[in-house]
Amino acid sequence: MAANIIDGKAFAASVRDKVAGHVARLKDDHGITPGLAVVLVGEDPASQVYVRSKGKQTVEAGMNSFEHKLDADTSEADLLAIVDQLNNDPAVHGILVQLPLPGHLNEDLIINSIAPEKDVDGFHISNVGLLGTGQKSMVPCTPLGCLMMLRDYHGSLSGMDAVVIGRSNIVGKPMAQLLLGDSCTVTIAHSRTKDLPEVVRRADIVVAAVGRPEMVPGDWIKEGATVIDVGINRIERDGKNKLVGDVDFASCAERAGAITPVPGGVGPMTIACLLANTVTACCRANGLEEPEGLTA
Repeated sequence: MAANIIDGKAFAASVRDKVAGHVARLKDDHGITPGLAVVLVGEDPASQVYVRSKGKQTVEAGMNSFEHKLDADTSEADLLAIVDQLNNDPAVHGILVQLPLPGHLNEDLIINSIAPEKDVDGFHISNVGLLGTGQKSMVPCTPLGCLMMLRDYHGSLSGMDAVVIGRSNIVGKPMAQLLLGDSCTVTIAHSRTKDLPEVVRRADIVVAAVGRPEMVPGDWIKEGATVIDVGINRIERDGKNKLVGDVDFASCAERAGAITPVPGGVGPMTIACLLANTVTACCRANGLEEPEGLTA
């Protein structure tokens, strides 16, 4: 069978359209403009590109974008002071400190200094705990994007058997919590999982988030399963650089019912969900109804 391709680029565009519509209503009905602040420390090239893209899409959605670019040798005290300033700024509804940080800075300390209600990355320990106990929280952007695409494709996920390959705090663990919240039966698999192929073969939903190029072959995939490939790996093939996911797309697409490509699958959803989280945070801060279809 030939799998349906889940077009993350098109889906992300629809999410951004919903965000822009809600932002317009917040401005017209309440005189409120959501604001996203991004803090970049150092000159990591990939981070610089990512931050530029975030700022551009924030403005295109009608929101205020605040960028703070700091030298690589910025002290921990100075960075904490900027975060504290943003925590107390009513015009800022979402705060994101771009990772990775330079080695002399304590990432956990910085992340946990962000006000939980403004933590649009969903990495603050309070949000991790709220998500894990099924309470209202800010949800990490990439897992939220995966959940949105799965809901759009399947409708209800209730009772489905899901396997998440990868146990990172950024994707694997929160993804499992979100799937549990939608009443899936969830297994978190990883490098130590015994007989990983058999574990994956029983899944109706496979979320691959291990960071290993084309690790999952097609014969691991159950006929008709939905495959969400979170991996973005740069490899050299035939003398050219190429982006590939954590699954072998060609062989998996022969067995899956639906699959996300790389690039153009999960990737575009991350910034779209960052914008969605900022609008959600703004609505919560002002006691307004949360935007439908943009939350977990």
